[in-house]
Amino acid sequence: MDTIKKTYLEELLRGQGTVPASPLSWLNQVRASALERANALTVPTTRDEEWRFTDLSPLYKTLLQPALQPADVSAAAIEPFVIPEAGSRLVFVDGIFVEALSILRTEDGITVASLASSLAQHSERMQAQLGQMVDFSNDAFSAMNTARLRDGALVLLGRDREVSHPIHLLFMGASAGAVSFPRTLVAASAGSRCTVIEDFVSLHADSGFTNGVTEIAVGENASVRHIRLQRESGNAFHIATSAAKVARGGRYSSVSISLGARLSRLNLNVMQAGEGTEFEIDGLALIAGRQLADTHSFVDHAFPHGRSRQLHKCIAGGASHAVFNGKILVRPGAQLTDSSQQNRSLLLTQRAHVDTKPQLEIFADDVKCAHGATVGQLDAEQVFYLKARGLSESTARNLLTFAFATEIVGRIRVPSLVQRLEDLVVRQTQSKES
Repeated sequence: MDTIKKTYLEELLRGQGTVPASPLSWLNQVRASALERANALTVPTTRDEEWRFTDLSPLYKTLLQPALQPADVSAAAIEPFVIPEAGSRLVFVDGIFVEALSILRTEDGITVASLASSLAQHSERMQAQLGQMVDFSNDAFSAMNTARLRDGALVLLGRDREVSHPIHLLFMGASAGAVSFPRTLVAASAGSRCTVIEDFVSLHADSGFTNGVTEIAVGENASVRHIRLQRESGNAFHIATSAAKVARGGRYSSVSISLGARLSRLNLNVMQAGEGTEFEIDGLALIAGRQLADTHSFVDHAFPHGRSRQLHKCIAGGASHAVFNGKILVRPGAQLTDSSQQNRSLLLTQRAHVDTKPQLEIFADDVKCAHGATVGQLDAEQVFYLKARGLSESTARNLLTFAFATEIVGRIRVPSLVQRLEDLVVRQTQSKES
């Protein structure tokens, strides 16, 4: 297996070809450091503690290659994914930026553009953030992404700037068997506000591999709402790491929805970089068949007066497998921290299962922290109540499952997207038990 792991990593790196040198020495150094780590690491297996519930062997056995150029995607093809409320949109096809399908925004203090086109103008600011929040030293997938960093999505906000309409970052898999390395950097200066939607979709039903990295820097008293949708092909593989660093008085809220992919994994790390921060971290995995959805989160309270709330829900039907591992760390000196974490899981069949591991590590004595996890089936009394009012058994069960899921979906607060996802949840909950 070690030979397979190493060979797989070498093939991915070789398949990407040589990344052209950048005129910016700091970017070349970041890439070189990541490439060195990628060559030194092996990809994980179930023998690694952080991956013991997630078997990646189907990925290692699948022949995948990077797309050398984006597939030809028309404006009509992206229409089903357009979000009317969005004021700007960046479209990436097979990991490659397509300006013709995008709506860019560049004005005083606001930049929504591709990384490659903005390197010269915003080099100093990007140097302080890019590759600094996601640690690739012990993560082969993040190291691969960073080593091959050519382009990505960039959102920069100046001091006290507010973007009133959501920013839509659309990552499309259009070529069967393609590997892509999406990269996103969001840097919100002091007092700024924005909503960013990362949307991962497939235009085919075949296999593909998305290996993504997202870094979000929230300045003092700034606010970033981060919505992340993964609705790729049921044969796809999706592994991503997202990190947010929040300065004094800053607010970061996240809603992550996982519906697609044969195997998906999200590592979500939220770090406190000053006093008085506030985090809201919500998630939903809705899976069936033989899907596996794994969420690992880490909330790092390092300063006093931090507040965090986390609710992650899993709905598993068929023979699917959901994993949740959530860790909250309260460091010494982070007094008056107020943190809560809940994982609630719903099993729709006897074959579905969930592994959940909520964790608290507290090294301060004046805190208010709680966590909990529940795994169960639909409440028989609630099903009976609805049947007594004329609903069939299947309709009653679907309605209760829908209600369980839409508590998270409703927190997105983008009306057209909420409606679209609720319609999708309705369709999926009608078949999840089979």
